[in-house]
Amino acid sequence: MAENLVNTWAELGKGLDKIYANVDPVSTKQYMELYSHVYNFCTKSHLDEVTPLNRGRRSGNMSVATPSGAEFVGEDLYKKLVTFLEDYVNHLREGCQPYRGTELLEHYNKVWESFRFSSTAVNGIFSYLNRHWIKRELDEGKTGIYEVYNLAVRCWQEKLFVHVADAVTNAVLELILNERNGESIPTSLVSGVLNSYLEMGINEHDDPPVGQPVNRVTPNPNEKRPRALVVFKTYFERKFIEQTRIYYSSEAQDFLAQNSVIEYLKKVEERLKEERDRVDRYLDTSTLDPLMKACDDVLIANYLDRFRGEFDSMLENNQKDDLARMFNLCERVDGALEVLRSIMESHIERKGRTAIANVTSDVNSDPKTYVNAILAVHQLFSSLVTCAFKNDHGFVQAMDKAFTSFINRNNVTENVKAPSRSPELLARYADLLLRKSAKNPPENEVEEALNQVMIVFKYIEDKDVFQKYYSKMLAKRLVHELSASEDNESAMLQKLKQMCGFEYTSKLQRMYTDTTVSKELTQTFKREVNEKNIDLQHVDLSVMILAHGVWPFQFMETCSIPPILQNVMDKFSAFYIARHTGRKLTFLQHMSRGEVTCNAYNRKYGFLASTAQMAVLLKFNDSLSYTLQQLTDSLEFKNDLLHTTLQTMLKVDLITLDGTKTLDANTPMDTVVNLNKNFFSKKLKVDLSKAVTRSEVRKEQVDVQKDLEEDRRMVIQAAIVRVMKMRKKLGHSALMSEVIKQLSVRFKPNVKVIKKCIDTLIEKEYLARVEGTRDEYEYLS
Repeated sequence: MAENLVNTWAELGKGLDKIYANVDPVSTKQYMELYSHVYNFCTKSHLDEVTPLNRGRRSGNMSVATPSGAEFVGEDLYKKLVTFLEDYVNHLREGCQPYRGTELLEHYNKVWESFRFSSTAVNGIFSYLNRHWIKRELDEGKTGIYEVYNLAVRCWQEKLFVHVADAVTNAVLELILNERNGESIPTSLVSGVLNSYLEMGINEHDDPPVGQPVNRVTPNPNEKRPRALVVFKTYFERKFIEQTRIYYSSEAQDFLAQNSVIEYLKKVEERLKEERDRVDRYLDTSTLDPLMKACDDVLIANYLDRFRGEFDSMLENNQKDDLARMFNLCERVDGALEVLRSIMESHIERKGRTAIANVTSDVNSDPKTYVNAILAVHQLFSSLVTCAFKNDHGFVQAMDKAFTSFINRNNVTENVKAPSRSPELLARYADLLLRKSAKNPPENEVEEALNQVMIVFKYIEDKDVFQKYYSKMLAKRLVHELSASEDNESAMLQKLKQMCGFEYTSKLQRMYTDTTVSKELTQTFKREVNEKNIDLQHVDLSVMILAHGVWPFQFMETCSIPPILQNVMDKFSAFYIARHTGRKLTFLQHMSRGEVTCNAYNRKYGFLASTAQMAVLLKFNDSLSYTLQQLTDSLEFKNDLLHTTLQTMLKVDLITLDGTKTLDANTPMDTVVNLNKNFFSKKLKVDLSKAVTRSEVRKEQVDVQKDLEEDRRMVIQAAIVRVMKMRKKLGHSALMSEVIKQLSVRFKPNVKVIKKCIDTLIEKEYLARVEGTRDEYEYLS
């Protein structure tokens, strides 16, 4: 076998010399001859050593040679190859000694590429050895044995690389430093060197000591291997990251000493892009994360206080591009955005309060100014959050908190000590959009205006207050046929339903349904009047049937009904009761309206009037003058309603008063009221019913607040019962917390009121205090 080894290596040695010299190409024929030498050595030597004692396995009557692991031939040939590679690499190492800097990198790259290429070819020549002897050695747990290509790389690492690693790495770092300083460098040298570092990782585990072998065979050196980065990280990446920290720490300090934070942000953005490009061009992708982390630490995290100091000013000036740049940078550092969100929240709240303070004097007469002030702030900052902060969830939350705060607590709400002022004004603004008016925006703009209403509505804490006012105003629009568009009314109800649920809009929807049914009922009544020749004394009647408990109206007696109107009302009552046995009709006089035609002047006027106003006007058919006392007695006016009724007539000069031009509670009851014979109006239809005094608005506010308090008590009690029915037993704090959470979508409940409701439910025996405890309740089924 020794003779066979000598002869075989004589041929192989010459072939390896030629391959690694890489001067003349090796032909396919020569390549196959070298492969055959390896194959023949391994197989011939093995067969020569097979003896009868080795024949253990039998197949029928034939014995088959099955060598044990020790009998796989190749160890001597493997040792010869190791010696050859070590000698050759030692020779290459000596050739590196004269070079420094860039010249060293050029020489290193040249010899590495040649060595790598040649070793790939040699791996193929020794592939039989790889598949048999080397594989068996590794399978049996032998250490220090490598597949031939890996062996070559291992020799390179141990005999050459470890001796020149510091010099090569320093030369690479010097080139990178030069590029950071603006110089152009031969990037192919850097990538070539670093690729060799990565290639040397093929024999490493992910994190072992350098030089520790791994027992693994890779049959094909060109096959994608699991990445092992120990050599790359140990000899290059750690030093590179440290150099990066030092370089940018110095640059950041120097740059900020001479430039603004805004310019610094641009510089950092530029530097980060350069580093990402650097990784793409010639560094390994595994370096990107640690490199970016180092840059983030020294360029961003170290200067967060400086960023925060400028953030409020940038918000004030609406510097979207600069804010976006700051956001993108701070987003890279854990926790860096929290303070910015807090600053923005305070800034928006401050701007919102200021915007509302500037229109405080106008809101009572024009709720549009109040809502528009809020919307202007919202448009500004919602655009900012979208464009600069990419709708980041935390910034959206901060914006929402700020709007919720200043919309519900501001100059307007504090001046009247009514936190429910915002929902009231919003409801009044919605009413302006939805009712008939020459000032209404075009139809195609109303939809967007209603969307804007819902933006503000989202931030209203006391949504039940909005519901109360909106319900009253919707009722008036429907009853008096003041809605500008049924489509817009339906659209608004749908928007409220989407945001608050079916229960929130159920009564509003029922009101809308009642109007449709009432129109059909009126038409049926008129057909019957015509068919039966019922005498209505030329009165054209339209009736709305309002479901009790749905509409926000209460019966209020105003005055005695004129006979001509009472006749029609009686006829309709008989018609309705005949169709709906058991139901009761109650006419809401104060909500009724009519048109009275007047032929007393050169022009024919039509007066749109309330029930009380119609009663007074019809009295002038009998006489042109009455004292206040006469009108009060004959029409049975309640309280001071007569004064309110006459105010509008006096304002348009339809009536005059003897001896005075004003009418109030102190006006003597013997004052004479005259129909003005010289009345004139440019309009043929004069609306006497639409004038709303401040006292009426104030009364409406008081009524809403009173109803609201009662409604809330019932809602709170229902919530308490729901929670306790589910939990059976619960402590006071837990009960309070759950009730507040349930109710927060509709209004912000008062803690004291919740406590009173708990006491009420205990009195009603829905709950009881658990014996032996001070603050625990149980549900009584």
